[in-house]
Amino acid sequence: MFDLDRWNEILITISRNKTRSILTAFGVFWGIFMLIALIGGGRGLEALIMKNVGGYATNSCIVWGGKTGEPYKGFRKGRWWRINNRDVEIIRNKVRGYDEISPVLEPSSPRTDNGVRGDKKGTFYIQGNYANYSKIDKIKTSFGRYLNDLDIIEHRKVCFIGSRVYETLFMHGEDPVGKEICLDGVYYKVTGVGEGSDNISFGGDKRETITIPFTTMQKIYNYGDIVDMCCITARQGVAVSEVQQQVETILKINHSIAPHDKQAVNAFNLETIFKQVNNLFLGVNILAWIVGLGTLFAGIIGVSNIMLVTVRERTQEIGIRRAIGARPVSIMMQIISESFTITAIAGFLGISFAVLVLQIVDAANSENSSGATVFQINFSIAIVAALIIIIFGTFAGLGPAFRTMKIKPIEALSEE
Repeated sequence: MFDLDRWNEILITISRNKTRSILTAFGVFWGIFMLIALIGGGRGLEALIMKNVGGYATNSCIVWGGKTGEPYKGFRKGRWWRINNRDVEIIRNKVRGYDEISPVLEPSSPRTDNGVRGDKKGTFYIQGNYANYSKIDKIKTSFGRYLNDLDIIEHRKVCFIGSRVYETLFMHGEDPVGKEICLDGVYYKVTGVGEGSDNISFGGDKRETITIPFTTMQKIYNYGDIVDMCCITARQGVAVSEVQQQVETILKINHSIAPHDKQAVNAFNLETIFKQVNNLFLGVNILAWIVGLGTLFAGIIGVSNIMLVTVRERTQEIGIRRAIGARPVSIMMQIISESFTITAIAGFLGISFAVLVLQIVDAANSENSSGATVFQINFSIAIVAALIIIIFGTFAGLGPAFRTMKIKPIEALSEE
């Protein structure tokens, strides 16, 4: 039951030591603020990084040819080589544990004003893909569809365009599906438009990219059987590094590259990158808890010390109360209640202020990006923080409360 008299006594005690109480409460306020702000900030930064990789498969790697670093089988060091169609077929047949394999063509630099439609033109990146590339890089469409298997098999002159290509060559709101654009002198029918995105991309901004069937690009641009790079995903439960090692071994055998040549085959393992990012932010979260709890603990020690001073100043009052029959438990509860009140008020104000600051940062970030980044904390974290405040606030008053048990009424009454 709520005890109004006890609550009034707590408020009187706090107001009597106003300056001391405020300074003590600030330590608790700052500690819990640091804890919540650091955790929320870490979550926001992690979300920013993950947003930049978008829907790209985290269990994937990209492999491409390069320059040999060792002489082998009569070939000199520094020999350039490239992946070809035969390599892709052998990888499909011999590599175990892969899920998707998609060869990609990407010219190094686009020709100026290579995309034309009527009186509109622009300079765009070109990419040759298989239909299953959309399973590796999750592509969202605003119009139509992505490339399909028939486009590849029949060497169709069709294309899938990025959002900025659409904005440059078409009227706002116009349906581009089935309409033609001219790319490097060849006409292609548009199958669809990708939604705007600034996520991870290889060979150019996806928003400014025109994607055509892989087989069509090899034929029209005289690529022969050359493949610029090969994107590979691993099955669930299989490490990407294991699949990557098998692919590198096959490529080295096919192109007479020394087995121990670490320079010849270039690879980018996204699984490793994602693990590094996760480990980084695991460390950030651990550091946030250590710094936040350390600062909060310092504030709690301050509360405990201030309550010891309060007990010492109220020695005579406590002696009188014990002399007229006050139970020791009620006196102890009085001290613990005062400690808890100071801690709880400061702690919950700290949580509220930290959430407010994170909300302001989140709103500012949302205005400068296409999607909201969550610079916030989970509800479970807020509950844990509240429990920490309650527990710490209670323990802060235990020492001073037990100190009151050592005060003898006769000695207390004679104290000035």
